[in-house]
Amino acid sequence: MCGITGWMDWQKDLTLYPGILENMTRTLAPRGPDASGTWISRHCAFGHCRLSVIDPENGAQPMIRNAGGYVYSLVYNGELYNALELRRELEQRGHTFRTHCDTEVLLVAFIEWGRSCTERLNGIFAFAVWSEKDQALFLARDRLGVKPLFYSFKNGMFLFGSEPKALLSHPHFDAEVDAEGIAEVFAIGPARTPGHGVYRYMSELKPGHCMVYDQSGISIRSYWSLKSSPHTDSLDDTVERIRELLQDTVQRQLISDVPICTLLSGGLDSSALTALAAAHYERGQLHTFSVDYVDNDKHFKANDFQPNADAPWIHRVSGEVGSVHHFIEFDTPELVEALDAAVLARDMPGMADVDSSLYLFCREIKKHATVAVSGEAADEVFGGYPWFHREDALNANTFPWSLSVKERALLLSPDLADWIKPEQYAAERYRQALEEVPHLEGETEGERKMRAMSYLNITRFMPTLLDRKDRMSMAVGLEVRVPFCDHRLVEYVWNIPWAMKTSGDREKGLLRKALKGVLPEDVLQRKKSPYPKTHNPQYMAAVRTRLRDILDDPRSPLLSFIDTSRVRNMVEDSDGHSSFPWFGQLMTGPQMFAFLIQMDTWLRAYHVKVG
Repeated sequence: MCGITGWMDWQKDLTLYPGILENMTRTLAPRGPDASGTWISRHCAFGHCRLSVIDPENGAQPMIRNAGGYVYSLVYNGELYNALELRRELEQRGHTFRTHCDTEVLLVAFIEWGRSCTERLNGIFAFAVWSEKDQALFLARDRLGVKPLFYSFKNGMFLFGSEPKALLSHPHFDAEVDAEGIAEVFAIGPARTPGHGVYRYMSELKPGHCMVYDQSGISIRSYWSLKSSPHTDSLDDTVERIRELLQDTVQRQLISDVPICTLLSGGLDSSALTALAAAHYERGQLHTFSVDYVDNDKHFKANDFQPNADAPWIHRVSGEVGSVHHFIEFDTPELVEALDAAVLARDMPGMADVDSSLYLFCREIKKHATVAVSGEAADEVFGGYPWFHREDALNANTFPWSLSVKERALLLSPDLADWIKPEQYAAERYRQALEEVPHLEGETEGERKMRAMSYLNITRFMPTLLDRKDRMSMAVGLEVRVPFCDHRLVEYVWNIPWAMKTSGDREKGLLRKALKGVLPEDVLQRKKSPYPKTHNPQYMAAVRTRLRDILDDPRSPLLSFIDTSRVRNMVEDSDGHSSFPWFGQLMTGPQMFAFLIQMDTWLRAYHVKVG
C-alpha cells in the first residue's frame, strides 16, 4: 500500500512549485515509509510514498511509460489480486513488462483499455493516471471503497490525495468546515455520507466510481454498483459457491514478497480467514495477532452486543490451525494518549478508543509483519450485526447503528443545533440512502426490508470500518487486506434471499454452513462478538478527567460547539454513561467523552475555521 497525491492547474506552471508538491507528499510518509517520489509536468504533478510489498526492488512511483509517442504517468495505492491474469492477457496483446509489480500491470492496462480498465480489476485500489495524449487526468477507486481517495476543485485548482492531510497541506487550501461538514461530524459521525469530505471544497470519490478532469472540467461516473436479480442456485450449490469464492479470494490475497499475518479474535470471520490462510503454510509458520486490555478479564460483562470474551476462543483457533499467536495488551493511559494520534491519522474525529486501540494494535503488528489479513465486511455482507435481527432497529426509520441522534443533539449548543439541524440532517441522509436501494420486482415487504438493511450496511456502515482500518493501519505503515470485500463475493451474496442467509435460524447461518470442515463446530456456532473494547473503569475515569480539563479551559474551541452545562453534568454524574451504544456496537458513554476529546483535538490541531 502507499500514499498518493497530486495537483493540476491549467493556469499555472507547476514546475515552478516543486516544494508544494513535496510537502503534500511528505504528509503521507507513514503510508509509504519505504520510498517516495514526485513527477512534475507543466500542468500536472504527482507525489507518491511507497510501502513495498510486491517486487520491492522495482515498481518505483510515480511510474512513467511512453506509448504511441505519448507519456503516461501513474500513482497508485492498492493491490491487484488478478495481476497475473491481466499481465498474461496484456502480453498476448503485445505488451512487454520490465518489472513483476502490479503497478506496471495497472499502467499498461490503462494504456491498452483506457478508462474501461477498472471493470477488469480485482483488488483494492485508488489511482490516478495522467494521459498526455488525452490531456486528461483519470482517477478511480475500488468497488467497495477499501482504499480512500479525496479530491478538491476550487478556483481552477484540482487537488487529490489518499488522505485529507495531503490537500490541507497545500497553501491555498484552508481547513474550513461549513454547516454540512459539522452535521457530518455531529449527526452522522463517525460515519460519513458517501462522497463527503467534511472539509469545505473537499469530496471523496465514491466507491466504484471513476473521474476525468480535463480542460472542460470534471466528469464522474459509476463503473460498478450492486445489481439485484433473482437467486436461482439451490442451498447446496450456494454453500459450495461461497466456499469456492472464499478459498480463491484468500489464496489471491496471500500473494506478497513480505511477511503476512492474520488478525484473530476467535470469532467466525477472523477464524475462517486464519484457517484458510493457514492451509497455505506449514504448521507454525503463520503468525496471528489479537488485542485486549489490562484487567479486561476482571471487568468484562456480557451484553447483547458483546456476549462473551475472546481469549478462550483465540487459544482454541490458534491451537487448531497451528499458528504462532501474539497476544497484544494495552493499558488505559496508552488508550487515552493515543486518542490524539487517531485524530491525526483520520484528519477528523473518529471512533474514539475503538480507533486509538486499533492504531496501537497495528503499531505492534508492524514490528513483525508488513501485511495483515482482517475479517471486515462479513457482517455487512452476510447480515451478522444485531440490528439485522432486532425489530426495534429494523423499524427505527433511521440508520440502525445510530439510534441516538436526538440524545446526541442535546449535547450541542442551542445555536449550533439550530444551525446544523442534526436530526433533520440525519433523517435526510437516511431517506437518500433508501432511495438508492435497487429493489427487486416481486419482493415481499419483509424481503424489501432486509434488502434495504443490507444496502445500508454495505454502503454506509462498512465504509466507516474500512476508513478506520485504512487510516489506523496505514498510519504505521501496515497494509491490511480484507477478503470479505472481494466484489465477486459481495455481488453473489447480495442476491441470496434473507431466509437462505439465515439458514439454520442463525445470524450468518449460510456462512457457517460454507465453513463446515474449515473450522471446529464450536467455533462455527460461536455468537458474534465485535472488536473488543476496554471495560476497565479506569478508562472512564481517565476520559472523564481529560474532558473535565477541556471544559475548564476557556481557550478550548470545543466550548462553542457544545452545551457546556449539560456536558459538565454528564461528566460529574456518578453513573456517567448509558450502556446502550450511541454509535455502532461499542460506543457508549466513555466513548462519547472520548469523542468530544477528539473533537477538541481536531479543532485545535487543524485550526479549523467554521462558517
